[in-house]
Amino acid sequence: MGFDFIKKLPTPEEIREDLPMLPRLQEIKAKRDAEIKDVFEGKSDKFLVIVGPCSADNEDAVCEYVSRLAKVNEKVKDKLILIPRIYTNKPRTTGEGYKGIFHQPDPEKKPDFLQGLIAMRKMQLRAIDESELTAADEMLYPENWGYVSDILSYVAIGARSVEDQQHRLTVSGFDVPAGMKNPTSGDLSVMLNSVYAAQHSHSFTYRGWEVKTSGNPLAHTILRGAVNKYGRSIPNYHYEDLNLLLESYNERELLNPACIVDANHNNSNKQFKQQIRIVKEIMLSRKLNSDIYKLVKGVMIESYLEEGCQKIGEHIYGKSITDPCLGWNDTEELIYHIAEQN
Repeated sequence: MGFDFIKKLPTPEEIREDLPMLPRLQEIKAKRDAEIKDVFEGKSDKFLVIVGPCSADNEDAVCEYVSRLAKVNEKVKDKLILIPRIYTNKPRTTGEGYKGIFHQPDPEKKPDFLQGLIAMRKMQLRAIDESELTAADEMLYPENWGYVSDILSYVAIGARSVEDQQHRLTVSGFDVPAGMKNPTSGDLSVMLNSVYAAQHSHSFTYRGWEVKTSGNPLAHTILRGAVNKYGRSIPNYHYEDLNLLLESYNERELLNPACIVDANHNNSNKQFKQQIRIVKEIMLSRKLNSDIYKLVKGVMIESYLEEGCQKIGEHIYGKSITDPCLGWNDTEELIYHIAEQN
């Protein structure tokens, strides 16, 4: 019973001093942040495509993926903003399994959080340096924000975290867009209450400090599907679902109404190929209704170099070791379709 305190980890300031964000990269991030902010504030009609592996388990493969994405971004940048998913923490429903590079920089070895912090930051910095694209990550552990706050351009709060008080309050201090996913129950009011909380100022304790946040006006919703009482997937990306979310937004006093649609998870019933069809339907829904067009700011897609997934230890380069993902060729083709439809 109880805690076994193994070792004290470096502070975010110490990690950032050892692995700094160089001035050139800071300029890239500032420009990207401004472009993404304009989308959420309705000043830009560009569409966001948040795309990449389910979990970023291998630095070389992830950086190769992001560099490929950068070449596609050059071709679609007039219509789209591509944000690579570099997810360094992986939530596990039962607590078992690979929890991301922060836990295990080597998926076949025991957890090493110090090396995980280093590996997480090195990968993010390398990806920006090689691609000039700043990334998205899921903030599974709110106290980790300081380790990556100068790097990320987008943050997601997962379905199992969105009801948590500490997550909501911490997001209220973020200076980048934060997507609050609907809970696994699918209750839109829970998600919207989370957005409301994140958009307002709060006082609370954080990493041993009494803090006060300014509120995050760029907090918004992410639809990711739900499950019923029998554990079966219920999608919530259809036209009717988007219209219902729009009505729910209109009933509340929230800043910058916005939604990202997650094409995988319970929306696809984890059938990764279905992401193609789902994204195409979302683009059609936007065309059919100008209000939905304004509300839906982007999509989230799980994709990697190789399609599907593998077991840990199979060592197939660029293939997911967690949830199955779209392969590169399908991803590239889908991005070009999104650009044509926006």
